[in-house]
Amino acid sequence: MEMENSQNKELASELKSKISLLEERNVRLMEDLQNVENEKRYSESELFRLQKDLTRLRAEMERLKSPPLIVGTLRDLLPDGRVVVKSSTGPDFIVSVSEYCPVENLIPGSRVSLNKQTLAVMSVLPSPLDPIVTGAEILDKPDITYDDIGGLKQQMLELREAVEDPLLRPELYAKVGIEPPKGVLLVGPPGTGKTLMAKAVANATQASFIRLVGSELVQKYIGEGARLVRELFELAKEKAPSIIFIDELDSVGAKRLDVSTSGDREVQRTLMQLLAELDGFSPLSEVKIIGATNRPDILDDALLRPGRFDRIIDIGLPDIDGRTEIFRIHTSRMNLDDTVVPRKMAELTEGASGAEIKSICTEAGMLAIRDNRDTVTMNDFLDAKIKVLEAGRNKMKPVPALMFG
Repeated sequence: MEMENSQNKELASELKSKISLLEERNVRLMEDLQNVENEKRYSESELFRLQKDLTRLRAEMERLKSPPLIVGTLRDLLPDGRVVVKSSTGPDFIVSVSEYCPVENLIPGSRVSLNKQTLAVMSVLPSPLDPIVTGAEILDKPDITYDDIGGLKQQMLELREAVEDPLLRPELYAKVGIEPPKGVLLVGPPGTGKTLMAKAVANATQASFIRLVGSELVQKYIGEGARLVRELFELAKEKAPSIIFIDELDSVGAKRLDVSTSGDREVQRTLMQLLAELDGFSPLSEVKIIGATNRPDILDDALLRPGRFDRIIDIGLPDIDGRTEIFRIHTSRMNLDDTVVPRKMAELTEGASGAEIKSICTEAGMLAIRDNRDTVTMNDFLDAKIKVLEAGRNKMKPVPALMFG
């Protein structure tokens, strides 16, 4: 009996150990199963990602293997649904239109892409604009206002009559029965405020301000300058109401001479395109042109005739009242001593331009900073006036006598 009990105990103990081993094995198998399931999900997600990459690469390969498209110009629309196009290779063709190209976008004169083999119209391309032209548009309106300009009341009145009133109050001209000026030419020495006036008008009219320097219209290759002029006016019409401001107009509008080089002839082509564009729109349109130059004596007569730049505004050096007002404008934010009198400074700066007066104010402030002061005195302005006006700006110093001795 005791022997059976001991045998039963041994069997029970052996059975418990086997059960424990089976449970441990079961736990390990469950862990392995979990790991396998995780690896399966990862492999499925990786397979899905690789399939997407494969689809994208196949589409890219098909796109790269597709034949290139030809750029052409749409000439005319035919009643049977076909169109007349002029390809970049030369002749005109009558071709069909792809079903993916909307018919309402087909406008004679627009650029289209053509299939290389069948020359069928595949799509309508956007109108090209040179980066020089698109970069000329100032998206944020200038922060210059009429209050920032001193000594030019009569000139500002004439400019506002020619540019601001036709854009904001065109009914005034309709009631009187006259046409407003097409363009305004600002003439005056450097630093007298021509660019400031154009920016102030653009600020007041809320119009798109397109500023371009005349020299940017002069290009190396034949026809490029004329193309820039065309695109400049196209951009202005798209952004209307707009103001085109051409600074340094004399660089492209100089008189045409009989004796000229190939470069001069290209400048003349650009000028002739500018003349054609000035003649090509109505005075009542929402596009106004402002030109600026300090050399009106070399401008071509065709550019100055009425009907192009109808109003010429002469901006001379400011008188004593104008200089006083300019001093007040530039010193309004300065911490001044009680000894500073703008009228007295205006009396001492006879013949100074607005830019030189601004430079005097800036120089006076810098002299105060040099002496560790936070107020600007009259002596600072006097020293600044000597440094700016009497320092021989734009003058060559004489060669020392003993340099070549």
